[in-house]
Amino acid sequence: MESAHYFSATPAGPFTRKPLTVELAGQTRRLQTSSGIFSPDGIDKGTAILLTEVPAPAPQGNLLDIGCGWGPIALTMALKAPSARVYAVDVNERCIALTNENAAALGLANVTASTPDAVDPDLRFDTIWSNPPIRIGKDELHSLLKLWLPRLAPGGTAWLVVQKNLGADSLQRWLAAELDESFSVSREATSKSFRILKVRKASRLPQ
Repeated sequence: MESAHYFSATPAGPFTRKPLTVELAGQTRRLQTSSGIFSPDGIDKGTAILLTEVPAPAPQGNLLDIGCGWGPIALTMALKAPSARVYAVDVNERCIALTNENAAALGLANVTASTPDAVDPDLRFDTIWSNPPIRIGKDELHSLLKLWLPRLAPGGTAWLVVQKNLGADSLQRWLAAELDESFSVSREATSKSFRILKVRKASRLPQ
């Protein structure tokens, strides 16, 4: 499948919804998907590893999914943290529509999917989960992460899943160099061909 078109705001071809049955948060869920988005036929391998490896999100506060697709990460966060507010961002209008519709189908009133610029820039996030869109290119990826990771709340944590052969280790080094001293960056797990990177914002600045 060509990758370029699902990074577009408006993918080519008709927006035709089709049923999707997947397991999220330990139960079978019946949702909707479409062509023109990332991993339209189910949960991709990286996202599956992220959802398996990371601890539960913060039970309250604001949670963020960067690059939501049809919503597997955001929906899982919302199911695991029903008292939190989950923000899901994507540039692809189909992803935004599908995530909102899938949240509604599951009765999750705590999910809002939107374009990045629709999120209040003053919001801070207690947990960020992301399978970031590595294939948009290094510069664009770095810009994306520089936009969102500094918005971690004090004591907040971001978890990123990145394929080893797509630059997980170099991304870890870049994050460690780019973020200020209030952040720590570590590799928390390796599963199959993927790394789980952890970015934590200190509760208080180092003395």
